Amino acid sequence: MSVLKSLVEAIGDGGVEVIDLTAPLSPATPVLRLPEPFANTIGFRLEEISRYDDRGPAWYWNDIHTGEHTGTHFDAPVHWVTAKDGQDVSQVPVNRLIAPAVVLDFSAEAARDPDFLLQIDHVAAWEKQHGPLPEGGWLLYRTGWDVRAGDQEAFLNGGHAPGISAECARWLAERTPIGGLGVETVGTDAGAAHSFDPPFPCHSFLLGAGKYGLTQLRNLDRLPATGSVVVAPPLPITGGSGSPVRVLALVESAGGAGESR
Repeated sequence: MSVLKSLVEAIGDGGVEVIDLTAPLSPATPVLRLPEPFANTIGFRLEEISRYDDRGPAWYWNDIHTGEHTGTHFDAPVHWVTAKDGQDVSQVPVNRLIAPAVVLDFSAEAARDPDFLLQIDHVAAWEKQHGPLPEGGWLLYRTGWDVRAGDQEAFLNGGHAPGISAECARWLAERTPIGGLGVETVGTDAGAAHSFDPPFPCHSFLLGAGKYGLTQLRNLDRLPATGSVVVAPPLPITGGSGSPVRVLALVESAGGAGESR
């Protein structure tokens, strides 16, 4: 039996579960707010074109108004000045959009301290227990922050949100084989990262190294520490710095048949 046929059958009979890691996109979706004098993205909005009426009797459709970095989205390298000559979102090789993933769960620490930062020692201890980070894969950083996603103020939390230290961000970018970082927060950096050296180190180091970002993920608690595969295809926007994305994870079911979600 071919590999692809086996995969399709496994998804159909529940041997492989499909888990949606994407937050619904709506006007209630939290968006990053930068202080003056910096410009901000717009929130998400639908503008109705027609809905089975005299504007279009048999069809319903909308115009979409949103930013590239709204909701669950993909950061391309060119998003940051350290990769200003790097790939835009349309140039990301498609074979890098399907990759193995690992989950580092520090939700308990983030619950105790909303400014919790992942350090190199944390990752090294995780590797000692679970094995090396995946070549070209995703490091998914679970903090439990997705429970706040329905409330803009709670989600942004006055700039107090967990993230990754500058030293760890540089180490992940330069010394590990991962292809990208995925988080549950509004961006890949900590809420206080504007005050780090350099500011916003995950953006600076990881995108500067040609790696990618995924933000505002959810359901990371449903993934194993190792062994899942993430499918994260952004829109191929020519010249785009990022794109909203539907992120799916494939996970082998321990008990065989089950419902895919």
